[in-house]
Amino acid sequence: VKSWKRAPPTSFFLSTMPGFSPKPVVIDGRGHLMGRLASIVAKFILNGNRVVVLRCEGINLSGNFYRNKLKYLKFLKLRCNVKPSRGPFHFRAPSKIFLRTVRGMVPHKSERGKAALKRLETFEGVPPPYD
Repeated sequence: VKSWKRAPPTSFFLSTMPGFSPKPVVIDGRGHLMGRLASIVAKFILNGNRVVVLRCEGINLSGNFYRNKLKYLKFLKLRCNVKPSRGPFHFRAPSKIFLRTVRGMVPHKSERGKAALKRLETFEGVPPPYD
């Protein structure tokens, strides 16, 4: 029996994992709620699936528009006082906002989480390979 000094490569687990598909899962984001879609996508990418989310500009936020706007404007004010170019960085593009929402649901500081986030692609509109 061979003992592993480190964790075995992830490709070993991906091929034996139930629910794994080698083809990317393509999701049309139009009309979906942000958090609900993000939680499903987070589970898919953690299981080893590749996920592509299209039309991120059509993803909805539940609740009052004015309240959501105020919450995001408050988030935009967060910055480093010494050198604001250090971060945190606030993306305005809908695809990047969705990507960050998914990142909050994934252990992005571990190797497993970093590998999972590499399996996620987000787009505004429908780019040529997916139309």
